[in-house]
Amino acid sequence: MPLGLGRRKKASPLVENEEAEPIRAGLNVTGMDGLDGGGVGLGEGTTQEGLPPPPTSLRPRLIFHTQLAHGSPTGRIEGFSNVRELYTKIGEAFGIAPPEVMFCTLNTHKVDMDKLLGGQIGLEDFIFAHIKGQRKEVEVFKGEDALGLTITDNGAGYAFIKRIREGSVVHQIQVINVGDMIESINGHSLIGCRHYEVAKMLKELPKGKDFVLKMVEPLKAFDMISQRSGGARAGSGTQLGTGKGTLRLRSKGPATVEELPSAFEEKAIEKVDDLLESYMGIRDSELAATMVELGKDKKNPDEFAEALDETLGDFAFPDEFVFDVWGAIGDAKVGRL
Repeated sequence: MPLGLGRRKKASPLVENEEAEPIRAGLNVTGMDGLDGGGVGLGEGTTQEGLPPPPTSLRPRLIFHTQLAHGSPTGRIEGFSNVRELYTKIGEAFGIAPPEVMFCTLNTHKVDMDKLLGGQIGLEDFIFAHIKGQRKEVEVFKGEDALGLTITDNGAGYAFIKRIREGSVVHQIQVINVGDMIESINGHSLIGCRHYEVAKMLKELPKGKDFVLKMVEPLKAFDMISQRSGGARAGSGTQLGTGKGTLRLRSKGPATVEELPSAFEEKAIEKVDDLLESYMGIRDSELAATMVELGKDKKNPDEFAEALDETLGDFAFPDEFVFDVWGAIGDAKVGRL
């Protein structure tokens, strides 16, 4: 496909077989005006390039209700600007060490990966913190090239299982579940590793041999015992937040107060997310939303390709994929999706 001639390719952090999906790691709040009509996004502690984040005194005061997912009184947390600070605030509210927090879900205490705190947080969403439970060690025989796992991370050093493909190698092992944190592979510690690093290690394990996983499962309430699946697939139409808007989570740039996505944006994001799964074996609604945002005002696919290279160059998207994404955004504009 003759797109974006001369585009500089970089090694992709994505892995073909063992899928990887990121959770974005920062929460920087900007946009003092219009708070009641929008949302705030999570970034990585920066506003515009070269500018520091606004001082705490100038940030909107956002208070969230939270509980421990296995059961606790309701706490109130505020004043955090990234995921690690969020976990610290949760620890302070419930008297636990911040590293005990594995991940958070929104509006459900269950290990539902479609409600994982990641892409967006509604201004009135309820945060449930999942903390470390039982440790377990499992010996796995790698009988196929792909184990059937989708790996994500919490933005604070823990990688865990987001999905298990039905009929896969891991699906046959009942003690491995969605939400389990992968602590080590064959004795090699994974604490501090990113999701794609863990996925790469799993992919590179030799076929036809055993390997050992040490994992930690989230502490569960009684009604969560024996739960294996991660719920419906991402992008199935669930809208986080309320009529007052959403918190937009970004991997780069400032947190922004935003209205809920338009009908065009929702359709385009879902289609681009489908294309990500088809081409690259991942689902990532935030990445899809970023691509739609980059492409909706571009005049031609070459301009879109240049914008992708500038903002998302690490992914080294193939030209065919870029062309299909451009087409999906165009179809959504004219209502053909």
